[in-house]
Amino acid sequence: MSLPDSPDLQPLPCTLMRGGTSRGPFFLADDLPTDVARRDRVLLAAMGSPDRRQIDGLGGAHPLTSKAGIVSRSARPGVDLEFLFAQLQPDSDRVDTTPNCGNMLAAVLPFAIERGLVAPGDAVTTARILTLNTGMLCDVTVQTPGGRLRYAGDTGIDGVPGTAAPVKINFLDTAGSVCPAMLPSGKVLDHIKFSTADGAAHELAATLIDNGMPMVLVRAAELGISGEESVAELNGNAALKAKLEALRLAAGPLMGLGDVAAKNYPKMCLLSAPVAGGAIATRCFIPHVCHEAIGVLAAVTVATACVLEGSVAQGLARAASGLQRTVSVEHPSGEFSVELELDANDQQQVARAALLRTARPIMRGEVLVPAALLHDI
Repeated sequence: MSLPDSPDLQPLPCTLMRGGTSRGPFFLADDLPTDVARRDRVLLAAMGSPDRRQIDGLGGAHPLTSKAGIVSRSARPGVDLEFLFAQLQPDSDRVDTTPNCGNMLAAVLPFAIERGLVAPGDAVTTARILTLNTGMLCDVTVQTPGGRLRYAGDTGIDGVPGTAAPVKINFLDTAGSVCPAMLPSGKVLDHIKFSTADGAAHELAATLIDNGMPMVLVRAAELGISGEESVAELNGNAALKAKLEALRLAAGPLMGLGDVAAKNYPKMCLLSAPVAGGAIATRCFIPHVCHEAIGVLAAVTVATACVLEGSVAQGLARAASGLQRTVSVEHPSGEFSVELELDANDQQQVARAALLRTARPIMRGEVLVPAALLHDI
C-alpha cells in the first residue's frame, strides 16, 4: 500500500552509489532544477548539510560521503555521457562543482546503464565520459556479460571491504584540470614563504601540481612529522593543520587559483618514504580533514610527481623506470596503483593515466526534499 504524497515534500528519483572509496546520491540531470541556485538548495537538503551530522539527509557526516553525481546523455560528438560532480561538506552550505572526483566517476557508467542512458554490450561496455567540472575526458569500461551489469568480482581496492567487479578508467587529458597547467607555477619545485596566525614566518619546499587534482605536495619531515601517523593523530594536530592551511592559502595564487580560502582545493598532501613496498607514502588533506585513503585523481597527481625529475618526491619515491610505469601510492588504509605512460619526446610530461576502481548501487528510490526549496526564495 503506497502512501499519498505530502505537499510539503518533493520526491526526486536517485540512486545511492558507492564509487571507489566515496559514496553519494546520483541523479539524472533532467530530474533536478536547471537553475543552479535551486539545484544546490536541493542537493544540500538531500545530503542534510550544513548540519555536521547530516542527520536530516543522506550524507554520512564526512567529506567522502558528502558527494553527489549528476549524469546525462551527451549531444557532443564522440562523447556518450556528461557527468557533473558536486562536493558538499557536512558543516557547510556550499556546493562545489569546481573539482573532479575520480572515485565518484567510477559509478557514472553503472548508474547510466541502470537508468537506461547507455545500452550494455554483450561482454563489456565502454563509454566516453566528459566531466563537466573541468572538461576532462575519460573512457570507462565495466563488465556486462550477457548484457547485464556485473557487480561481483575479484577486484579489491584498499579502503573498501571485500571485492567486486573492476571498473577500468583511462584518463585522456588530466593535465591542468583546474590550474592553467600541470605545473601551474612553471616550476617543478617551489619554495613558498608564508606566515601562520601567530605571526611566525615559514618557508617550505613544495611541488604545486595538477594532473587531475590541484595539489600542494610537501615532505612530512619538513613539518616535523614522520608521515606514518594515523588519520586520527593528524586530524587532532591543530598546529599542523593551521600550518597546512596557511601554506595552502599562500599556494593558491601561485597556482593561478586566486584566493582559495573558501575553496575545496588545492588538496594538501604530505609525502614520506614508502613503508609497505610501494613507491611513496601519503597523508592527504581534503583540504582540512585527513583522508582515510587517497582520492583517485589525487593519486594520479601524486604518482605524476613521483616520476618528475626535481619534484619534492625525488629522493623519497621508489618509482620504476621506462616510458610505462606503475606507481604504487601508499595511504592510511592501503595502496593505490596508478599506470602512467610518459611522453616519449618529453619525459616530464604524462601522456596517459589509467587505474582500476569498483562501484555498486546501494539503494534505488527517491529522496524527499522540502518542496519550498524548488521555488524562488
